[in-house]
Amino acid sequence: MLSPLIRRNLQLSYGYAACSFLGITTLWVIFLQQRGLSLVAIGLCESVFHLTSFLSEVPSGVIADRFGYRSVLISSRLMAIGHAIIMLTAHSLGWFLLAFVLQAWAYNLQSGTLAAAQYDSLVAADATRRYPHVTTVLNTTIEIADTVGVVLAGWLLGHHLIWTYWIYLVAALIAVLLTASLKIPAGIAPTESRPGLRQITVAAWHVLQTQPRLRALILFDAVFSAVSTTYYYYFQTVMTARHFTSPKITTILVIGLAVNVATIQLTPWLQAHFAQRRLLIGLCGGLTIALLGSFNSAPNWLISAYLVINGLQALLAPLLSNYYNQLIPNGQRATLLSVASMGFSLAMVGSFPGIGWLIQHWGFTLTFGTSGLLILIVGLGWLLNVKLHAVTED
Repeated sequence: MLSPLIRRNLQLSYGYAACSFLGITTLWVIFLQQRGLSLVAIGLCESVFHLTSFLSEVPSGVIADRFGYRSVLISSRLMAIGHAIIMLTAHSLGWFLLAFVLQAWAYNLQSGTLAAAQYDSLVAADATRRYPHVTTVLNTTIEIADTVGVVLAGWLLGHHLIWTYWIYLVAALIAVLLTASLKIPAGIAPTESRPGLRQITVAAWHVLQTQPRLRALILFDAVFSAVSTTYYYYFQTVMTARHFTSPKITTILVIGLAVNVATIQLTPWLQAHFAQRRLLIGLCGGLTIALLGSFNSAPNWLISAYLVINGLQALLAPLLSNYYNQLIPNGQRATLLSVASMGFSLAMVGSFPGIGWLIQHWGFTLTFGTSGLLILIVGLGWLLNVKLHAVTED
């Protein structure tokens, strides 16, 4: 039975997630075009975001472990507020680049920190067995907030897109107020006896060196998430090229939300009935089949693949969050969760422009169909290698 303090903290964390992951600014590319930026300049903004995120991910996790989750979560939303203010007022590329630096810091500071705060709160209450349920609720909240924001942004597109950043600004302010109300349980609040930044970094590096299972999970997460994310964003080019109507796009987004929420709800049951390795192989198999299905260029087939890949990505987040937190010791949790996020950022820096170039020259269906074929070949090679090792050992 959770104490009233822990229950209240969890409720506040869900509210924070709803505000910070509101997908209201999804149409930022169109917004910057309306502000007069060329596609080259917009691509530069995206590159600056990923580069900043890659360089800042681990330091932000170390800061969270050293100075406490609440102050870092508040700092994240303050960065988001700065981003919104610049987006609302700037008219030159230099200012927009600064806005994306702040946006990257806003992402980095909360990346891993929110999940770490929830898990450590349960550790303090000796209730970590409830974490699969907690992370399911958290990821469901994120999915709903993101989709609601996207749908709202789509509606505002025909009116005044600038309002998306005003809504984003207000949501960030609400998140600051919610986080300020958190009451950190004894045992996880920052104290003078906490180790320094260097000690935390060294300890986290030692955990990575001695935990091959953790390293494998981070690698799997980076590759799977990068492929899924690039498919998600570049599928928008398919909707544009195929002249999908606004109601059709909205319908796809709503169905996608329903699929994502449904798959997230399965997380506790799947973890209770299937081993970790079996689940990850199943996820990889599902992604491979969906990508191979992209060879079929029929719109309904591509939409089905899009929904399946989104659902698998939604399922992966709570699964890996639970696996990570089981392996990571207290004191390095935010740091090592940031290492996992850094792996994703690194994969995105290489894959996003590379896949974009391939789509430009090969087309969407051939690019992602071939990606599925490559994953299939690598997966079969890995399984064959495992079986050969097993036979040799016997």
